[in-house]
Amino acid sequence: MALLPAIVAVTQLGRIHPDEVYQALEPAYWRVHGYGVLAWEWRDGIRNWAVPGVLAAFLKLARMLGITDPQGYRAVVALPQLALHAWSLWAAYRFSARRAGPAGGWLAVLLLGLYGPVLVFAGRTLAESFSTSFLVVAMEALDRREREGRAGLVGGAALGFAVVTRYPSAICVVAALLWLMAARRWKLLAFTCLGGLVVAAGLGLLDHVTWGSPFHSFFKYVRFNVLSGEAAARFGSATPGFYAMPLLMAVPLWGWAAVPLGLWALKRKAGVSLPLTCAGIYLAVLLATAHKEERFLYPALVLGLLAAAPVIAAFITSRAHGALRWGLATVALASGLASAFFFPPNDLRADQFRAIVAATRMGGATGLVIVNEGLWGSGGFFYLGQEIPWLTCDWPRDGAFQQGMRERRFNRVVTFEDRALPEIQAAGFRIAKRIGRETLLVRD
Repeated sequence: MALLPAIVAVTQLGRIHPDEVYQALEPAYWRVHGYGVLAWEWRDGIRNWAVPGVLAAFLKLARMLGITDPQGYRAVVALPQLALHAWSLWAAYRFSARRAGPAGGWLAVLLLGLYGPVLVFAGRTLAESFSTSFLVVAMEALDRREREGRAGLVGGAALGFAVVTRYPSAICVVAALLWLMAARRWKLLAFTCLGGLVVAAGLGLLDHVTWGSPFHSFFKYVRFNVLSGEAAARFGSATPGFYAMPLLMAVPLWGWAAVPLGLWALKRKAGVSLPLTCAGIYLAVLLATAHKEERFLYPALVLGLLAAAPVIAAFITSRAHGALRWGLATVALASGLASAFFFPPNDLRADQFRAIVAATRMGGATGLVIVNEGLWGSGGFFYLGQEIPWLTCDWPRDGAFQQGMRERRFNRVVTFEDRALPEIQAAGFRIAKRIGRETLLVRD
C-alpha cells in the first residue's frame, strides 16, 4: 500500500506546487552538485535544511550507484518518504484496530491508503506530505494506553519532526498538548514534551550550523508568515469560503457518512479523538489565516479521515450479511479513490517534466528553452540532470525566447501545447517527439 504513492510520483513526475521542487529537490541537488536554483527562502534563511539534507544523502547514494537519469535518482530519493509513509499506515492500522478490531483495522488502512489525495500527496516532496505522515504516527502513539513513557517519547518526537518538516504543524502540537491536558494524562504529556524537546534541540543545532543562530529559520518563518502579514501581501489572501469547494470535493462519501455515526458515539460519551481534535483546530486556524492554498488542507483531511476510518470500518465489518459488507466496502473505497480527480485541483504538468528529462537524456543537449512556463513551474536542475543553460518564457516576443532562438548553444526546446511552434521551427528546430501536451524539438 505504501508503494503506491511513490510509484505514482516517480512514474508520473510533475509537481503539485513549485515547493515540491524548489523547497526540497532543488536545494538537495545544490548540496550534492554545487549548482542549482535556490529560491528566496534559502537566501533569507526562512527554511531549515533537515529535509533537503536527508534527500541529499540519498542523491549521493544514487551517484555512488551510478544512477544519473533524473527519473532514476528521483526513485532513490523516494525511499525515505516511502518508509515514512509505510510507518504512518502501520500507525493508522494500530489506531483503527483498537476501535474496530483487526478486520476493521485493515479496512481502515485500505480506506486511508487508497484515499485519492493520499495517493497523490504521500509520494510528493512537499512539506505537507512529510509532516502529515509524522502527524499520523504521533496520533497513534499518543492514543496508546500501555507503556506511556515510550508512547510519549515516540509521539513527542513525531510531533517534533512534523514541525521540523513544516512549521505550521505547530498548531497540531498545541492541539495535542491541550488534548492530553484535558484527558489528564500527565505522564504521557510529560514524556511527549520530553520527546519533542529532543527534536527541538536538534533543530536548534541544525539552524546554528547552517544559518548561524539557533532556531533562525523558525523565527524568520514566524515573522514572515504570522507577524508581518508579508505572506498575504506577496502571495494573496482569501475569505474562509475559499476552502468550501476543495473540502466538498476532497472529503469522500465515507468521510461524510462517518459524521452521524460519530455523533452517535459522542452520545455514548466516547469522547472526541485526538486526530479529530487536531484536525478541527488546525482547520479553524486555516480559515482564519489570510493566505490560503488548497494544499494546506491536506493535513486536516488526513487527520479527520484517520478519526473517521475506524468508525466506518467498524460499521461495515459488523454487518451480518457478507454481500452487504463487501458492497459497502467497495462503495467506500471507490468514493475515496474518486476524490483524486478533484484534489488537488491544479495541473500537475507531469508531461512537461517527462519532456524535460527526455530533452537531456537524448544526449548532446547544450541548452534548453522551456516555452509557456515560468522559472518556478519548471523542474530546475534536478530534472535537467546536468549543468547546462536553460531559459523559461511565454511568448516569442519575450527576451528569453529570442535569446534561445538566436544562440546556437540552445539546441533543445520543450513547448506546452505547441506554443510558438512556427517561430521555433523557423529558428531551425525540428520535432523530435511529443509527450502528452508537450512537444520536444531539437536542432543541430
